[in-house]
Amino acid sequence: MTVGYKLLFLFFLLPPILKAQDTTAIDNGINHKRLRTMIIAGSAGYALTLYGLNELWYKDSEHQAFQFFNDNGEWKQVDKLGHFYSAFYLSYGASKAYQWCSVPKKKSDFYGALTGFLVMLPIEIMDGYSDAYGASSGDLLANATGSLFFLGQSLLWKEPRIYPKFSFHQTDFAEKRPNLLGDNLASEMLKDYNGQTYWLSFDMDKFIKFPKWLNLAVGYGADGMVYAHDNINSQLGYNAYRQYYFAFDPDLTAIKTRSKVLKTAFFIISMIKLPSPTIEFSSNGTKFHMFYF
Repeated sequence: MTVGYKLLFLFFLLPPILKAQDTTAIDNGINHKRLRTMIIAGSAGYALTLYGLNELWYKDSEHQAFQFFNDNGEWKQVDKLGHFYSAFYLSYGASKAYQWCSVPKKKSDFYGALTGFLVMLPIEIMDGYSDAYGASSGDLLANATGSLFFLGQSLLWKEPRIYPKFSFHQTDFAEKRPNLLGDNLASEMLKDYNGQTYWLSFDMDKFIKFPKWLNLAVGYGADGMVYAHDNINSQLGYNAYRQYYFAFDPDLTAIKTRSKVLKTAFFIISMIKLPSPTIEFSSNGTKFHMFYF
């Protein structure tokens, strides 16, 4: 399964685990009523999502004995960053949900990271039994790294200070292979790795004196990829290359509000890297973008 649909899977699951984004845990006792509500709502959403993915992606595939497929050299590893990104936010959201149930924060962060990884695991298992895909050790490693990136920051700083983010712009490559790279904006956003950029946004005021509303971000993407492997792209005249970025990143979560709805909205929007002045570095030289997305 392409990583784009695992990103879509993330957004299907976020609502139930972000039900109480800004609530504060009370460490003197677990709220079992809330915990049951979270488990029931999360399990129902999870089951429906897995069923939908099975109908969309596995129903017409032949089943095979479980096997791994080595895709680590494909798409210049842009797809692996999608797994890292998804696992991080599933872990972060699950931790917030556990805190809503008054589970102590340290335990919430640990259980959240474990939940983030385990939620992604069945998709790899389903891939492994499908003759169209195969399980990927690289995907599993990226999932684990995303969950550990959340947990590590929680242990070190008691909060995340470096956030993965995602941005997308349309490219001309999708029309060359629309079945694989997408044939409209929605499908291209999920399938066209040429237009995807993954970022690490640093909450600078947590490290040094810096405006609270402004973060600094570094990004990674790639371009010129019509096929998954460099040698095929090269043989067919496509120049696939890596791109690195440095940019400003407005931080909406710095906006003060008492509204839990707005705080949740700001949190969800902050998963996306907003357009901003950006410097791009690649083998094609250095470029400045006034507003890159």
